[in-house]
Amino acid sequence: MKETIRLGRIAGVRVGVHWSVVGIVVLVAAGLGGYQLPEAFPGHSQVGYALSGVAAAVLLVGSLLGHEMAHAVVARRNGVSVEGITLWLLGGVARLRGEGRTPGAELRIAVIGPVASAALAAVFGAAVWVAGSLEAHDLVSAVLGYLTLLNLALAVFNLAPAAPLDGGRVLRAVLWLWRGDRFKAAVWAARAGRGLGFLLIAGGLVWLSTRGAEGLWWVLLGWFVMSMASAEEQQAKVGVTLSGVRVRDVMAGPVGTVDGRLTVERFLRDVAPGREHAAFPLLDEAGRLDGLITLSRIRSALHRQREEVTLREVACPAEQVPVAEPDEPLASVLPRLNQGAEGCLLVFHAGELAGVVSSSDISRVAAEHGLSVTLPGGAGTGREQAKPPPPDWWYPGGQGPR
Repeated sequence: MKETIRLGRIAGVRVGVHWSVVGIVVLVAAGLGGYQLPEAFPGHSQVGYALSGVAAAVLLVGSLLGHEMAHAVVARRNGVSVEGITLWLLGGVARLRGEGRTPGAELRIAVIGPVASAALAAVFGAAVWVAGSLEAHDLVSAVLGYLTLLNLALAVFNLAPAAPLDGGRVLRAVLWLWRGDRFKAAVWAARAGRGLGFLLIAGGLVWLSTRGAEGLWWVLLGWFVMSMASAEEQQAKVGVTLSGVRVRDVMAGPVGTVDGRLTVERFLRDVAPGREHAAFPLLDEAGRLDGLITLSRIRSALHRQREEVTLREVACPAEQVPVAEPDEPLASVLPRLNQGAEGCLLVFHAGELAGVVSSSDISRVAAEHGLSVTLPGGAGTGREQAKPPPPDWWYPGGQGPR
């Protein structure tokens, strides 16, 4: 899930919103300001109800951001880099470049989201008490009370032991610690997610037949959970299939390097025609890794003055190039292929460049083991932590559109 509008950075993490986040704002503002508040607290102006609804919607989006920021901060502290956070119609997505290296790290990254939501619920609950003590406007207390319930619901719902919810990550970490196999643990967590998605869809269909259009949101939520869980199960099965394969078994090498000071024009004329690889590590003046140039990045530079543009200017920066060691299990490094280097991973041994692994190498090895898998671009093995809120959150009081 990529952002439509980039908002900036918080604590070094890029934050953006997808255009569909407007749906949360509109539905909450309309449900609260147009229906719930006028029924529960009659006698106020329409402007007051409308402003209260909009304020609640904005604070809900802020709460979702707080939930995702907690994941991002703890992930970075546990050695997992974060590409960014995107808020959208069904909640938020923290795009993590990889996974926790240990069950403990995985557990900490997963559980912090519900903890953050519970903490926000406590903060809003305390604000309700303060507002009551100060005899604040009853619409202010109502909005704060709704946000208390919504954040509490977010914490509880996301603890359901089913991927891709946080509870599914917790289940995976526990099973990984207990059985010692992270990929089989991921398969079971994903299957639990598929089961939860099926129940949500079934419940939504029953709701449609008895209470009307509100059930559509449960069907949508169930479809989302089931789709993501199915994708995670496929990835986990790849891990199980490749559990005995080492990085050295699939890497291509030796890998020729190029000088980052070369222009694109000279590279295409003098270097590329004699090379078999599609990815070329760049070295700086001291012989250190300076980036990675791929044919797709070369193509992006063709519309510019390629006689003047250097490879370094269009290359993937060194800090974004995923690396591995030859003896690492291939399955454990798959998530790193989603780190933005065009589906390529460089292999180093004793500080020296030993080879390169591409997504096509992974697909080939998987096919040899009887598994059909497509790993385009970033390899499709990264993880997005997505926590969709229950549809009823959009309509404070548990009621949908009327």
